[in-house]
Amino acid sequence: MPEDKNRATAAALLPLVGGAENLTSIAHCMTRLRLGIRDRSLVQDEALRALPTVMGVVEDDTYQIVLGPGTVARVTPEFERLVEQARTTTPEALAPPVSPRAPTPAPSPASASPSAASASAPEVPSETPAPTTAEELAAQGAALKARQKSRNSTPVKLFLRRIAQIFVPLIPALIGCGIIAGINGLLTNLGWLPSVVPALAALASGFLSLIAVFVGYQTAREFGGTPILGGAVAAVIVFPGVAHVTAFGQKLAPGQGGVLGALAAALLAVRVEKWCRRHVPEALDVLITPTLTVLVTGLVTIFGLMFVAGEVATAIGTFATWLLAHGGAFAGLVLGGLFLPLVMLGLHQALIPIHTTLIEQQGYTVLLPILAMAGAGQVGAALAVYLRLPRNRSIRTTIKSALPAGFLGVGEPLIYGVSLPLGRPFITACIGGACGGGFVGFFNQLGDTVGSTAIGPSGWALFPLVKGNQNLTTTLVVYALGLAVGYLTGFLATYFFGFGKELRAELNADPGTAAPHGAPAGPTATGGPAAPSTPAGLGAR
Repeated sequence: MPEDKNRATAAALLPLVGGAENLTSIAHCMTRLRLGIRDRSLVQDEALRALPTVMGVVEDDTYQIVLGPGTVARVTPEFERLVEQARTTTPEALAPPVSPRAPTPAPSPASASPSAASASAPEVPSETPAPTTAEELAAQGAALKARQKSRNSTPVKLFLRRIAQIFVPLIPALIGCGIIAGINGLLTNLGWLPSVVPALAALASGFLSLIAVFVGYQTAREFGGTPILGGAVAAVIVFPGVAHVTAFGQKLAPGQGGVLGALAAALLAVRVEKWCRRHVPEALDVLITPTLTVLVTGLVTIFGLMFVAGEVATAIGTFATWLLAHGGAFAGLVLGGLFLPLVMLGLHQALIPIHTTLIEQQGYTVLLPILAMAGAGQVGAALAVYLRLPRNRSIRTTIKSALPAGFLGVGEPLIYGVSLPLGRPFITACIGGACGGGFVGFFNQLGDTVGSTAIGPSGWALFPLVKGNQNLTTTLVVYALGLAVGYLTGFLATYFFGFGKELRAELNADPGTAAPHGAPAGPTATGGPAAPSTPAGLGAR
């Protein structure tokens, strides 16, 4: 039974993260189980990676276990039930004994920092052994990830992560409504089921018409306020009655400012609420604090934030349209080529509110299909590595296990497990993404706009969400050809330029390459079916 399989997965995960008492929070996104960890030393990383259902682990602002699309949504409820059961039945035995873990091997000098790896193709020094197995590559990839994480802990990047966390729980609804919108558009064009079309239109548009409320709720929750108060002040933005209000010499429009206005309003609400908690007497807190929070924030939102956020949102939509109409090929080249480094630097999270704003305004975001080409370049590069290392069974096994996820847009198992530790293949993957992005951008420049009705998926998983200003067939063909260009360019660039002679000879030196210490090559030898990963589309997202 599927339920038994998911429950077994959850039961296997719980002791390896230190038990229920070691968890401070549980959440999930499209592909990852996100856990707040109290004592990091209790987490058994290698044992987690060795589980057949685990595609990788990532340590960021939360501890993230990559389970893959669909699986994570089924495992998380079972995991939450087990945690709740453990906390209510046997609280004294919540943290099971943990066997000591082997120390993490130090990265070799051949391991460059992510920024350095993205700037040049490091050669392996003659005195340093090349990473000849998937296990060694995964260890180097994990070291690169940890090093980049320490550099990413700046106030700006931490703030961007929190902003991204606001939108992650909204992604399933965006995807579902986006697919329904696509089905509705298809039925409308074909003239089929005319009585059903209005109902589907309502289902597709209902969430987006109220997305500001959800953003306000999530913002207050993320920044330590009362979520319902954040939703209450954001609801002002979509209330039809604001059409009777004049601000800055013009009538307001319901929805003006959209998610940006809701984000700003909820952040202000959190500040006002916290001020009230400090200064209002406890006996009056239940009456005065919510009243002042809604009143002050609501007035500022109506007479300031809605207008300002509306102007910013309009400028974003206008600029994106102008950029792709006049310089689409170049813009696509730059965006597609730089997206993987942006993900590593944590700067891609700033794009999430922009995507959502474009979806609100135009019904789709024109940026996501271009950015998705970065994943295509990575897949092409991985295929080239696979063919160029015919004798390296360990690395080839890792690539085979990670490629299905890569085709579905989860590309960083390949990044941190293969291309980035090797150096040059990461650069050639970016070249593939640049060419695919330039191809899609070129067609945008010709007038064939390719967009996505939701954020989150990429690769083949984006096909059901593709939408543009032409007929659906044309839009799908352009996107498919863009993926093909990304695959092919990433493959060719990596095949011919991805390795120095010495490194390729060393990687292919042993026809029976296996994991160290006699461990069998394959997913368990590499720490799970794939190396540490995060979805390449959002940072996931």
